[in-house]
Amino acid sequence: MSGVNKVMLIGHMGKDPELRVLNNNVSVVSFPLATTEFLNKGGVRTEQTEWHNIVMWRGLAESAAKLLKKGQLIYIEGKCKTRAFEDKDGVHRYITEVVAEIFTLLGRASDFEMAESHQGE
Repeated sequence: MSGVNKVMLIGHMGKDPELRVLNNNVSVVSFPLATTEFLNKGGVRTEQTEWHNIVMWRGLAESAAKLLKKGQLIYIEGKCKTRAFEDKDGVHRYITEVVAEIFTLLGRASDFEMAESHQGE
């Protein structure tokens, strides 16, 4: 049996999406997404926020760059990926990202101009 790598998140955009076009003319966008849950600890309601690194590719990236803005509430579906890289000081590091395959704008109509769901190519 093979494994399942599926992520579903609903959260607020931490920044405007950052669009880059790579050497092979492929678009990629990245941004942080905050998910917040409310917990009851000893009768005291507390808030716990988790930050997720979101990455979108190609047509989905281009749509995200046009439609998404900091603070918007969105639904994202995708998969977790961990990649290795070397930082500017030559230190080997790892980062875990959610590679999004679908996003949907949520919230009030005033939060965005077009309310539609987008899927990758």
